[in-house]
This record gives sequence, structure tokens and C-alpha cells, in this order.
Amino acid sequence: MHVSPLHEYEVFNTLSKLPEVIELHPLFGEYDLIAKIEAKDYESIGEIIIHKIKTIEGITDTKTLTGIKLH
Repeated sequence: MHVSPLHEYEVFNTLSKLPEVIELHPLFGEYDLIAKIEAKDYESIGEIIIHKIKTIEGITDTKTLTGIKLH
């Protein structure tokens, strides 16, 4: 996700308190933070992103990538 300047610590701390966020890392480069979230299905992923992540002050843009487990 992209975070507006000077909001990185605040956004990081807020995201780290969400139970759905299982990993969170600051980045250098095109994006400012990467968060790995866990949800029961795709609809839940959308709800988490729209209602819990995009509403955090300082987040200006997100990109969602979904993954699967390979056996």
C-alpha cells in the first residue's frame, strides 16, 4: 500500500492491531507497506480491505494480490 508522507508509523501501528493482519512489513521502493491478511473467503477479504484498511487515515492506495496453497 501507499502511505502519505509522515503517516508511516501511525498506519503501521494501526494495521498491526488488526487481527486479520498476520504479517506486516515496511518497504522501500514503489510501495510503503505490505500486509498479509487472513480471511475465510474472497468476500471477507473485500470487507477487510474496504472497511478496515482503506479507512485508515494516511493510506492513499492499495493493491490486492491473492494467493493459494500449492500441494
